[in-house]
Amino acid sequence: MESQFSRTALLLGDEAIDKLRKCRVAVFGVGGVGGAAVEALARSGIGTLDLCDNDTVAASNLNRQLIALHSTVGQYKVDAAAARIQDICPDTKVNIHRCFFMPDTADEFDFTQYDYVIDAIDTVTGKIEIIMRAKQAGVPVISAMGAGNKLDPTAFRVADIYKTQVCPLARVMRHELKKRGVKKLKVVYSEETPLTPKASDEEAPAGRRSVPGSTAFVPTVAGFIIAGEVVKDLAGIN
Repeated sequence: MESQFSRTALLLGDEAIDKLRKCRVAVFGVGGVGGAAVEALARSGIGTLDLCDNDTVAASNLNRQLIALHSTVGQYKVDAAAARIQDICPDTKVNIHRCFFMPDTADEFDFTQYDYVIDAIDTVTGKIEIIMRAKQAGVPVISAMGAGNKLDPTAFRVADIYKTQVCPLARVMRHELKKRGVKKLKVVYSEETPLTPKASDEEAPAGRRSVPGSTAFVPTVAGFIIAGEVVKDLAGIN
């Protein structure tokens, strides 16, 4: 009988679909990359999703974030994402956390509850904390490297952090993780040399010298790649 996941089952099998329904995935950051990953996970049948982000939808998000619509501007991104997920798959359980994940908020999360963790946030300090907490809990984690100031969605690669090249954020993360004894980490990164954004009157995000440029297709592709890796790993396809 045809069902919402029947086309996915043709590739993964019914047993894998049942397995995905029992999985719980945490997504930290539900912007351009994380929001696309969340939607792909919901459409793939992940049973429970934990969404963490304290940002609200802004007009500048409309060019690239799946959750950004004129009707959602001003809403918390996790709220907009949760509503979208429920419309896609009402059986998916969604836990929302309206906070920025940083070392001072990390104790609010029990990483042992998760079957997989996605790091899709921008701050190095927060990324490192997510990775360290996941590693300590023995939970697989995948981390998004820089997607801003890029135009080529075909330049994304899936690799261990220590095999990355070109990406400035990956270079910083390699250095910081090596200091902390992290021997491996699956990441999605781009081998495209970042472009220099044009001057903007918009205030730059914390930790950035300028407002990063972005498009509808680059961060979305990164998010879909991340979701694909998570689904295949959880379903035992790789």
